[in-house]
Amino acid sequence: MSFFRRTVVAAAAFALAAGGTVLSQTPASALENGLLRTPPMGFNNWNSTQCKADFNETMIRGIADIFVAKGLKDVGYTYVNIDDCWALPDRNAQGELVPDPARFPHGIKALADYVHAKGLKFGIYTSAGTKTCNKAGFPGGLGHEQQDANLFASWGVDYLKYDNCNNQGVDAQQRYKAMRDALAKSGRPIAYSICEWGQNKPWTWAAPVGNLWRTTGDISDKWSSMIGKAQANRGLAQYAGPGHWNDPDMLEVGNGGMTTTEYRTHFSLWAMMAAPLLIGSDLRKVSAEHFAILENTDVIALDQDPLGKQATVLSSNGGLVVYSKVLANGDRAVALSNETASTATISTTASATGIGSASSYTLKDLWSKASRVTSGAISASVPSHATVVYRLSSGASRYEAEAATLSAGGTIDSNHAGFSGTGFANGANAVGSSVEWQVTGPASTLTFGYANGTAAARPVDITVDGVVVATGVPFPATGAWTTWRTVVRSLVLSAGPHTVRLTATTADGPANLDYLDVSP
Repeated sequence: MSFFRRTVVAAAAFALAAGGTVLSQTPASALENGLLRTPPMGFNNWNSTQCKADFNETMIRGIADIFVAKGLKDVGYTYVNIDDCWALPDRNAQGELVPDPARFPHGIKALADYVHAKGLKFGIYTSAGTKTCNKAGFPGGLGHEQQDANLFASWGVDYLKYDNCNNQGVDAQQRYKAMRDALAKSGRPIAYSICEWGQNKPWTWAAPVGNLWRTTGDISDKWSSMIGKAQANRGLAQYAGPGHWNDPDMLEVGNGGMTTTEYRTHFSLWAMMAAPLLIGSDLRKVSAEHFAILENTDVIALDQDPLGKQATVLSSNGGLVVYSKVLANGDRAVALSNETASTATISTTASATGIGSASSYTLKDLWSKASRVTSGAISASVPSHATVVYRLSSGASRYEAEAATLSAGGTIDSNHAGFSGTGFANGANAVGSSVEWQVTGPASTLTFGYANGTAAARPVDITVDGVVVATGVPFPATGAWTTWRTVVRSLVLSAGPHTVRLTATTADGPANLDYLDVSP
């Protein structure tokens, strides 16, 4: 938060108050506090309430309740963080920060205890200056680093956001290292968020200092602001990794200033960039549609992937951007993002992502949940301000139809061009005509290559190991017997051998079947 940035660049020779931290001139070693090995997920109130009267104990307790009741905790959201305006304008006689009794009548420790009782973590805010950023001028941490760190630890704080206002011209690295050292001596593990707005390129020096650092100024709830933050952050992938993250600011999803399409892009890009997923909307008012964005576990998995790689930009052409992210299991996440005002086709290839050579790949659309197999091409028609996100997997095993077992009357033919392998299965024109493959799991997706030159679909039942798992699955017309398409089914196969059979349910028999791809 830096809405009121009253940074007074004045006395560079600011004297630390009595009892302030003495800074070592020895270069710091890498920060190894064991925290935030994946980007933090949680909530911060600033984007929705700032310092309004409804920012109070009741609201924050309610947010913790919503985390549990609405399933946010279940999908990984952990931190319930409060921002500026929680304290009184003056420290007490002992120099300690004092919670505002009007907002927090039971104090901060009681609030942290409530959050902890929900199985969540609690975060707090102050500034690396004499005062915080709000125009009311609440006390900052400059010169009080150890005193404040000890107080936060005694309250059970798990996360500190440390802003940059009213810094008196003191060197940024000096100020942020002082609080790092104070937190380390506090006796409690506290994740450390450097909110320096990217002014001094913290990505070049903050990895040994904090767990994350802001790379931009404050976000606002409009497309131009959000996409501007993404553009500023996306070139910094080399600096991110487990325990040290680039932070393009909080999520605006659900605050109402963007379309649902734009919010999906917002969430997609933050996940691709391994950015913190800190909800900035008032969860008491967020629609079910926007909760669905925040709880998309497939997209969250990209953000929380343990390898900790931030996506890189494969191509950027006139606002049509392709991102690729390496995942721990060898998969790639691919985002096709359209920053322009018109629908456009955006394309790349599997080889461009560096995934390695394979005969085929599985593409899962993480928003529509549809899966398909590709030989390498990745392309989509992407609406204005939308982003298509795929999870790209190699290692699909192909079982050609010419190696399958056909029921009576079926033949292996090769008279229609375009098939894979040496031929295709031409089943008998009869109810019960079948094609059967012996395959090996594990698998989650079955893809059938086929052609259907008639005008009507050719439905089949799918049987796995003698059990019917899908009935009347249509294989639609493809327009010609030389036009090959795929039907994709999500079916879980355990590790080991399995029998997969397609059985026609009409007198026309099955479509011409080319292959079965079994994908993990």
